[in-house]
Amino acid sequence: MHTRKREATLLLMALPAFIGFMIFFITPALMSFGYSVTNWSVYRPVASYVGLKNFQTLFADKQAIAAIGNSIRYALIMTVAQNVLAIFFAVLLNRKFRMANVLKTIFFLPAVLSILVVGYLFKSIMTSAPTGMLNNVIRFFGGAPVNWLGNPDLALYSVLLTQVWQWTGWAMVIYIANLKSIDASLFEAAKIDGASPSQVFWRVTLPLLYPATSFNVLMSLIGGLKMFDAVYAMTLGGPGYASETIMTTMISTGFKAGRNAYACAFAVVFLVLVFTISKIVTFVLNKWEAAIT
Repeated sequence: MHTRKREATLLLMALPAFIGFMIFFITPALMSFGYSVTNWSVYRPVASYVGLKNFQTLFADKQAIAAIGNSIRYALIMTVAQNVLAIFFAVLLNRKFRMANVLKTIFFLPAVLSILVVGYLFKSIMTSAPTGMLNNVIRFFGGAPVNWLGNPDLALYSVLLTQVWQWTGWAMVIYIANLKSIDASLFEAAKIDGASPSQVFWRVTLPLLYPATSFNVLMSLIGGLKMFDAVYAMTLGGPGYASETIMTTMISTGFKAGRNAYACAFAVVFLVLVFTISKIVTFVLNKWEAAIT
């Protein structure tokens, strides 16, 4: 009897979150699926069924294909760069020395800032105008100024650089928490067996960082695929559509152009893409977990 009451209490406590999830996630997702096969828009408030026409238009649209490619490239590079740097700094700052806590705070501080604030800040730093701080530093050392945000080959990577700077400290803190939970005797045993520092890292530290790595990789990958704020603040998807992402294109077509059904089709493609990539990454991580246990 006591167990049933406890289960009922737990279910009641979870009920508000479940209702919110159904209202604010499941219902809009189902509506997106429904509207994606219609011609609903600002100009056609009464929707009619058009089948897969929106999806055919989407995959024939160069801007849409470029946005999907940019999002995948952005997410993959972001995931690798952020996690490699975060692991490096976590291992480095996990050692006991006087400035360790101060450095941890400095590395983590950018994650406290709004993405839009960081975007506008770096837009003023990277601008090719005479006031651009970064180009002025380059000129001071005798270099030629670089069009960071106006060059189609550099714009996306300039945005990416700012986000790696902002979120590496956040991932680093999670890796440090994982390192603190590892039994120190494992490292001591490896050193007694004659393992070099690199062998200790690859054979002991990295495998035991699996919990933090799996979480950080998935979060940075999904966050990279959803990127909108920084791109909007720094480049608006330009020049041309060199830095367009799925989210910027979806929002511009849905809200600015009024092509609501087309934007819903984009949302469906985005959902399928995130689900597929997440499943692939989870499969790889599970294989890694099985190999180290």
